[in-house]
Amino acid sequence: MSAKVFIDGQAGTTGLQIVERLTGRRDIELIALADSERKDAGKRADALNAADVAVLCLPDDAARESVSLIRNNHTKVIDASTAHRVDPDWVYGLPELAPGHARRIAEAPRVANPGCYPTGAILLLAPLVRAGLVPRDYPVTVNAVSGYTGGGRKMIEQFEQTGSPDYLRTPFRVYGLNLDHKHLPEMQVHSGLEHRPLFVPSVGRFAQGMIVQVPLLTRLLAGKADAAAVHAALAEAYEGQRLVELKPLTSPAEAGMLDGDALAGSDGIELHVFQDKRGEQVLLAAVLDNLGKGASGAAVQNLDLMLGKAA
Repeated sequence: MSAKVFIDGQAGTTGLQIVERLTGRRDIELIALADSERKDAGKRADALNAADVAVLCLPDDAARESVSLIRNNHTKVIDASTAHRVDPDWVYGLPELAPGHARRIAEAPRVANPGCYPTGAILLLAPLVRAGLVPRDYPVTVNAVSGYTGGGRKMIEQFEQTGSPDYLRTPFRVYGLNLDHKHLPEMQVHSGLEHRPLFVPSVGRFAQGMIVQVPLLTRLLAGKADAAAVHAALAEAYEGQRLVELKPLTSPAEAGMLDGDALAGSDGIELHVFQDKRGEQVLLAAVLDNLGKGASGAAVQNLDLMLGKAA
């Protein structure tokens, strides 16, 4: 018997990508509402309560409203908004977060899909904090660039429409300069840090893709650990993981360049460790698709786990 899945907010960027990934699957029956019914609370409530799994691709307040409309113990929920990512009653939807975490997702009635930037930062940091290499009080900084599809439909239209404002024709923009980006709480909590990272996001003139960078000073690491120790800890953490690929540690002379859209269209993530020739600095980098492992691909991975399938 196929599982009934309702995507609340399927007209948005994340929802459309999830529909595309699920269309044609014989094990899933998509519950669809007509355009005129999508803002009808009664119709949405009927669909939510008829679903085996509801995937919420909505703003935070609307996602909370959808959860309140579910009046049964049957419907499981994957929330792609920011609303529940640090809620202790919800399981954080990053299967590779820690040993046994995929099972927690599989057994959970409520799963919070991660943000795109935190996915890269947490997968880089959490194993190192857990292993004791990065102290919990380390002054973490995260610098990242995303394709413009990460900004949703409005930003996509601004970048792609003819006659868009001049500032949207520039190749690169930094934002979040109030240093209070909505992704900070989950970065801190799920990385295991005592303090909020200093996070500087940016957007480039390319559609899909993302690079997340975390610089480390070896003198501040436990035992003054070097790049080899950092790489070894990540290798141990992600051994056998299908969607996480740790690239080999290269010498400073062999280090090349990273392309922001290298994994566009992929649901995987690449992790890199770079080092300087003096052994004083390490740069961690994650390359992923902001719409893949950073959003819709992650939601489908979680959906498969919750439906008892291999993710």
